[in-house]
Amino acid sequence: MNFVKSKRKIKMRFPLSHSLRLASSLFTKPNKFQFHHFTTTTATPELRPDPPPIRVGLTDSAGRGVFATRPIGAGELIHTAKPAVCHPSPNVLHTVCYCCLRRISNPDDSEAQRVSFCSEDCKRRCMEFYNVETKADWAAFDDYCGTHGLKYPFMVKRLACMVISGVARSDSVDILQPANLTPQMISRMEEEFGLLWNAFRKTLISDEDISFLTKQWYIGVLARIRINAFRIELATGLYEDLLSSAAASVEAEAAVGHAVYILPSFYNHDCDPNAHIIWIDNADAKLKALRDVEEGEELRICYIDASLDRDARQELLSRGFGFQCNCNRCLHGD
Repeated sequence: MNFVKSKRKIKMRFPLSHSLRLASSLFTKPNKFQFHHFTTTTATPELRPDPPPIRVGLTDSAGRGVFATRPIGAGELIHTAKPAVCHPSPNVLHTVCYCCLRRISNPDDSEAQRVSFCSEDCKRRCMEFYNVETKADWAAFDDYCGTHGLKYPFMVKRLACMVISGVARSDSVDILQPANLTPQMISRMEEEFGLLWNAFRKTLISDEDISFLTKQWYIGVLARIRINAFRIELATGLYEDLLSSAAASVEAEAAVGHAVYILPSFYNHDCDPNAHIIWIDNADAKLKALRDVEEGEELRICYIDASLDRDARQELLSRGFGFQCNCNRCLHGD
């Protein structure tokens, strides 16, 4: 299943920066939304696309949430979202697009780093940050992550390259809630940061270009990625069939990577969700309604495998996301 951040009963804190401005744009009336990194699919070439039928607001007990601004029918595609940052899983690095995570049947072996792109467009869009990445020797960093079974540091590395190349801001994920970190986790992150920093320092990249890359920045970004990253599983079958199937991701192929989004990270959890997120052939996320949703109703997705029993769900949510689920299904012991 797909994993996103938890919405714990805490007071939300936003940095006084671009994230605060982005947050203020989300907490407005529906017709004044300024959406980032996601689009609707109802647009025509002649008309400006309508905004998704949703707003972000505060819930009574779970922080931010996503609410319907009009009735939404079962099976309706609510909106799509492009990742703020994504990265292929190390075990499929050579068989998926290094940019959009689309599966590739005939990988290109000519790349120096043995990565492949599904199209010239993806290659062009990635080339700026990819050129930064190829300037450094990542052997020590990659070996450390591989030995310890780490996946999220690769996403921080990519985001750092995106910031250095100018295609992303250093505070682009600051709006997202960070995970709670133990001293042991922070100590390990400091080791990872040292390897990342040394790799960049040995290149010809200027000190000014990597001035944002501090230990605090690395730990802050990784803390947000840890709890907001989605496991990307590309579903098989026709698009129309998948939109009518609540079990699309359960029947999906193995994960091709992980991605962090802005709006989808605001969806709260429910073990009996009324919305669902799927990926068809790349990292573009599609949010759909599983049943009829009333205007003003909160849209919720399930962070874990909803087929698990109550005790297993509670354990996974507590260990992975740091909260106890009090949805109707859990309260009734289902």
